[in-house]
Amino acid sequence: MKTSRLGAWVLFATALLLVAAWPPDEGRSLLVKGVNWVVDPADVLPVLPPQLGFGLSDDPQAVEVRDELVRRYDQAYRSDSLTRQRLLLKVAEDPFDRTTERQLLLVLGVVVAFVVWRRGARG
Repeated sequence: MKTSRLGAWVLFATALLLVAAWPPDEGRSLLVKGVNWVVDPADVLPVLPPQLGFGLSDDPQAVEVRDELVRRYDQAYRSDSLTRQRLLLKVAEDPFDRTTERQLLLVLGVVVAFVVWRRGARG
């Protein structure tokens, strides 16, 4: 089987995509971590804080700190659509369940390999 130069580059790029997008057992994939970092490399965008747990909601200082974080987030969210998208992408997760995502990535790899193989067989 002879693979064209373009076919080899397509296989290489697909393999890199599969490795980068492959979700680990815990945490985010390398691709999603990259997107999280690219939208806020200086880590200056605010993140919406979690709800206060039981007992902390009775602490006025903890409530004020959380409210200030929420105000900063809301102000940034209302500023413009680009910032709004950056805020969402900063905390983005992998789009599917890990097992589903792995299966879809394998299907993509097999389809690309098959298409490159078939085109190489014709050429």
